[in-house]
Amino acid sequence: MKLALVIPTYWSRERGVGWKPGDAVYDHPTPLDDEGTLGRAIESLAVLEEDFTLAVIAVPTSKDIEADVEVKVRRIARSASHAIDKDVLVFGPSNLEQTHDILLGARKKGYGDLLQLNGYSNVRNLCLFIPHVLGSDVAVLIDDDEVVEDPLFLSKAREFIGKETGGRPIHGVGGYYLQPEGGYHVKKPFRPWMRHWDKTERMNEAFDRFIGKGPRLKETPFVFGGCMIIHRELYRKVPFDPGISRGEDIDYLINTRIFGGTFYLDNRLSVRHMPPPKTHPTWMRIREDIYRFIYERAKLKGQTRTPRTTIVRPEDLDPYPGCFLKTDLETKIEKACRLLSQEYLEAGDKEGSQETLKNIEIARREAVPRHNPFQHLLELQKRWESLMDYTAAKETRAELEKTLHHP
Repeated sequence: MKLALVIPTYWSRERGVGWKPGDAVYDHPTPLDDEGTLGRAIESLAVLEEDFTLAVIAVPTSKDIEADVEVKVRRIARSASHAIDKDVLVFGPSNLEQTHDILLGARKKGYGDLLQLNGYSNVRNLCLFIPHVLGSDVAVLIDDDEVVEDPLFLSKAREFIGKETGGRPIHGVGGYYLQPEGGYHVKKPFRPWMRHWDKTERMNEAFDRFIGKGPRLKETPFVFGGCMIIHRELYRKVPFDPGISRGEDIDYLINTRIFGGTFYLDNRLSVRHMPPPKTHPTWMRIREDIYRFIYERAKLKGQTRTPRTTIVRPEDLDPYPGCFLKTDLETKIEKACRLLSQEYLEAGDKEGSQETLKNIEIARREAVPRHNPFQHLLELQKRWESLMDYTAAKETRAELEKTLHHP
């Protein structure tokens, strides 16, 4: 079983320049004048006892720093590769341009938009496309703010994937995050608005149910993007949906279920998650979740019975994310945002208070998709499967693989 491990890494302008209008927004991209966490992540793979191919995807937040980001990421990858005693493939904007040229040369212009370096879902799709080009049976996705501590991580990753349990195929396996301070619980100080926006509480409830209890392998309603094991039978059929700006990992699990696939959680498979501190204000993080949950709820609500799909209900995803995909979502948003707005006012932050209240109106209007996300997914899936079928041909795949080795 051939396995490819893929690490996306996000980079922004120098710290002194900061974010500019038009730049892509990610949780914590590394400034170009920092070293970041990528080297640490690669070096941590030295503990692994099984062989693997490693690819790193270099993601810039803007076009004008693309060349600098590629140079920086290639340097870090080259330096860290000594610790694992193997070459590291780096896929950046120049590699993507070559890939597009190959598809254009074959008169496959319609596939180009499926392969992009902008947005979490597009980057995750490259995390599937690269193992496909490499002829891998399994794609293993981790992130650059993690470290692998378990020498048997890859052994566990291979143990169930592509097999069956209870007569059902295992298309995807998710591990979980160990927090820097230990354990798997998300730890946040309680604030009154969290009574209504109970995301942390529901996540920990789900973690206790699926991580903290047996059996070892169980079908799961959530998955962590930085610890996903995906079999080729799944990644050649189901893509990440670029219509969602974040939370693409759980959205992929939903897409998988819609197309009749399965995702299981292995409570012995983990990585250590060591992210930099989040800098975005609370009102902004809630706004991002509003867009995400309203889009996913519309996707579930818009389902129709087709020969190729299975109906997925919010209750199938309880306790998390199901609790945010039901009819009371707007009520949860309004009650939480009014309390948080008052908290901002009491702290003297008038702008934070206003932005929080704006979330209520955004949930009612702006965040509501103008199209049917389910129909969009059906069309996306057809095109993705067509791309994967076309690029599976031996000669095409060999030509594409050469772009992965372009320095």
